[in-house]
Amino acid sequence: MTESSMPQKLENARILMYCHDTFGLGHLRRCRALAHSLVEQFKGLSVLILTGSPIIGRFDFKARVDFVRIPGVIKRRNGEYTSLGLHINLENTLAMRESIILHTAEIFAPDLFIVDKEPLGLKGEVEATLKMLKRKGKPTVLGLRDVLDAPHLLKPEWENKSAVPALANYYDELWVYGDTSMGNPLAGLDIPESVLRRMVYTGYLPRSLPATTESKHLAELPRPFLLVTPGGGGDGVEMVDWVLRAYEVYPDMPWHGVFVVGPFMAAADKEAFQNRIAALNNATYISFDSQMESLMKEAEAVVAMGGYNTFCEILSFNKRALIVPRTYPREEQLIRGLHAAELGLVKLFNSRERVDDQCMVKAILSLAEQKPPQLMMPDGFMKGLETVNERFIDIVRTYN
Repeated sequence: MTESSMPQKLENARILMYCHDTFGLGHLRRCRALAHSLVEQFKGLSVLILTGSPIIGRFDFKARVDFVRIPGVIKRRNGEYTSLGLHINLENTLAMRESIILHTAEIFAPDLFIVDKEPLGLKGEVEATLKMLKRKGKPTVLGLRDVLDAPHLLKPEWENKSAVPALANYYDELWVYGDTSMGNPLAGLDIPESVLRRMVYTGYLPRSLPATTESKHLAELPRPFLLVTPGGGGDGVEMVDWVLRAYEVYPDMPWHGVFVVGPFMAAADKEAFQNRIAALNNATYISFDSQMESLMKEAEAVVAMGGYNTFCEILSFNKRALIVPRTYPREEQLIRGLHAAELGLVKLFNSRERVDDQCMVKAILSLAEQKPPQLMMPDGFMKGLETVNERFIDIVRTYN
């Protein structure tokens, strides 16, 4: 659609996105990809992202995309939350976040509110905003990744959060950023038929290279290289250790190992990995790179945990990949890896099975024979951004 043919209601439209990011980069990077696609397609559109991510300022954003940084909250490994930067209790931090979210929405006056993953936000902090926008007749969408968790884990969690009633009460549509061939993220939940009719499988969200910037590390890296990435890194110690041990026991790996351990990995673990990698002549240590797309594009193959965003990048850049998923406290990555392996998109290394260092060596070496994933994808598998753009047009026409 050209700018001149754009419907009147889309000119100067506003989208507000909520991204609660408390542990990792996944929600933020997904919202950023959506925002960039929307402003590229609709020249009068503005997108404002609400997030608690402590490193959002380290990412570049396109014109007409901005963010409001709310006080950070981090999820500990035991599942409990705590304030990230402020020396105040969690209750006061959540009250501040809720107030900032609500008042930002009142002033920004969005034509569409997109909430990422959590129907009521962290600890219910978005409900007041959802109520306000509903009173004003403004549409709201819940964006869901392809896999949330195993049903036996997701069901009690969502019951405790009153998530299912929120779907019925507040959301005009549910966008599943995936394909039906990878399963239903709400499987095993008692979802009313009226809500199921609002679900739209968009397809996965493709990624592209930045127009003007690339990784500052690329010029120094030997070719060919194997990219090893645990995403944010907060829960990636086991995966990095598995792959690094393979490099230590098998020095004749055909690819230089590039270990990007992530900004949220504990400092002690980072230091230990850096020292081990320094002892190898065929590996490089990188703490964080905001231009992971360019590293992914240049990699010969990838080893990753299988988080949603990394999975989308693997598919977008057509990379042979080995998925080494975490299996606790969530089974999301394992489920995604199992489905993707069944479709022939990736190889899966399941650490729940009886495995050792030699198993990892063999798994990495087998990537040389792996078919590129784009040869195996069902039709429409990567049309997510296109679908979101289409749904935005329909929603704004209908509700504004």
